[in-house]
Amino acid sequence: MAVVTLTIDDRPVSAQAGQTVLVAAAEAGVKIPTLCHLDGVSNVGACRLCLVQIEGRPKLQAACVTVAAEGMVIHTSTPVLEDYRRMIVELLFTERNHICAVCVANGHCELQTLAASTGVDHVRYEYLHPLLPVDVSHQQFGIDHNRCVMCTRCVRACDEIEGAHTWDVSGRGVNSRIIADMGGLWGEAVTCTSCGKCVQACPTGAIFRQGMTVAEMTKDRARLGDLVAARRDKQWRV
Repeated sequence: MAVVTLTIDDRPVSAQAGQTVLVAAAEAGVKIPTLCHLDGVSNVGACRLCLVQIEGRPKLQAACVTVAAEGMVIHTSTPVLEDYRRMIVELLFTERNHICAVCVANGHCELQTLAASTGVDHVRYEYLHPLLPVDVSHQQFGIDHNRCVMCTRCVRACDEIEGAHTWDVSGRGVNSRIIADMGGLWGEAVTCTSCGKCVQACPTGAIFRQGMTVAEMTKDRARLGDLVAARRDKQWRV
């Protein structure tokens, strides 16, 4: 397979042709923050946390959907990028009702981790305080729209790995919501197979297993990528 050579944070890096900047950086040991990326499903560039600066390009580029090319010079951590990432994390907190102290994913939440890594110890913007429901109509799982960050990882995992496409997105902008089967209750969704892949895909406590209390919800997100690789390579581990 063809190989391209590029520079990431002043380090020469080799990448396979067709790899994204995010994957190339990860393989070189350079961590770029992201929220919507999940191994095993397609990339959509929704969260914009993985923005990088590429010399010769006037706009910031999302690393998860930008293909690595020969001769690229990429900067992943600059004052401009750090300001953007902090602003994005703050806006995510203001858009919904994230109360970490009472969340099932407290201590195991990717948004919480990003807040710590980007230095968000307070929010500079006005909270929207939307009135959002909690759907626990499913026998095993629940979805709390107050904790959703609209990363669509659940939508892609359900569609691309399970093949059910129970989840989708309704609305636009701050009115966007994750919906099950055209907007009905999750427990009434005839397409849902109760596989739990969306639970594992969710980066926050938005989709959870019922019966979990504060800080109990741990997830094995790598399992989804392993499943996709096993299907592709026809190699199953017992």
